[in-house]
Amino acid sequence: MGDRWQVQVDRSLCIGSAQCVHHAPHAFRLDTGRQSRPLEAEADAGEGILAAAESCPVEAITLTLLGSGEAVFPPEE
Repeated sequence: MGDRWQVQVDRSLCIGSAQCVHHAPHAFRLDTGRQSRPLEAEADAGEGILAAAESCPVEAITLTLLGSGEAVFPPEE
């Protein structure tokens, strides 16, 4: 079984660019206020979800490894 990530969107940062929906429509939706939300709080690790987080212009999406809590994106410096 592969890694699983906790997926969170900081709605106070989200500007509704929809880049997350473009890269991972299976994982994100915009609500009626045009803010992103993950469809599930936990997801299988995958390139689409990582691309969604990396493409967010305000870095509103955070991904952490379930179990360890290790930061996947944004990476810890």
